[in-house]
Order: sequence, then C-alpha cells, then structure tokens
Amino acid sequence: MEYGIFGIIVLIADVYALYNIITSSASTLAKIAWCLVVLILPILGFVAWLIAGPRGGSARI
Repeated sequence: MEYGIFGIIVLIADVYALYNIITSSASTLAKIAWCLVVLILPILGFVAWLIAGPRGGSARI
C-alpha cells in the first residue's frame, strides 16, 4: 500500500510540474525538452525541474 501512495504523490508532482512548464514563458523547445525529462524520468525529472526548470512570470526564492 505504501508504494501506491508514493506513486500518487509522484503523479501529482509530475502533473504540477508539467502544468507549470506548459504555462511558463520559456521557448517551445525548452518546454518540450522539460516535458520529456519529467515524463521519462518522473522523480529525477521533477527534482531537476524544481532546481533548474523554466520559471513562470514571478521568480521563486
């Protein structure tokens, strides 16, 4: 049962990342690249996106 909960958390995190990537002001190529990274490597892609991904209209601190 613990793996199911972990999977749901990863799914929610990835959907959140994908939404923010798609709605960012980054170039289309950057959006496609980040989406592929998040989809192919769900956990590592999400962490990489949090650290270095395209930012929206406001900067994160």
